[in-house]
Amino acid sequence: MVRTISVQTRGQGLLEITGQVEALVHESGVQEGLCTLLAQHTSASLTIQENADPSARRDLEAFLNRLVPEHDPHYTHTLEGADDMPSHIKSALTSVTLSIPVQNGRLALGTWQGIYLWEHRKHPHRRSVVVHVGE
Repeated sequence: MVRTISVQTRGQGLLEITGQVEALVHESGVQEGLCTLLAQHTSASLTIQENADPSARRDLEAFLNRLVPEHDPHYTHTLEGADDMPSHIKSALTSVTLSIPVQNGRLALGTWQGIYLWEHRKHPHRRSVVVHVGE
């Protein structure tokens, strides 16, 4: 089964999509298999991260912003603003795909793990994540 999740972002940050992905796994009826996700963008990414304490997500965002700052004079790809090239670098450093085993009809995530779309642009965007669930 292949479906696409549409995610409306509010700007930079991590948005949890675990519930949407779990619903698709349930809908698929797959008991043992693999769930693969693809963010169809070059300025957003996917990650599995702690879903209990929001400070972990804030710290990740702050760290990545320090690691890949805006207004670097070496950037030439700046047509869409100061966050343009940094968003592409952040996406390249993280990942646009995830693969999660399905066991007993459920995602095999750990107790404190959640699936997140990581928006790297400052302005809101509508993002698409393709989800494939198969045996």
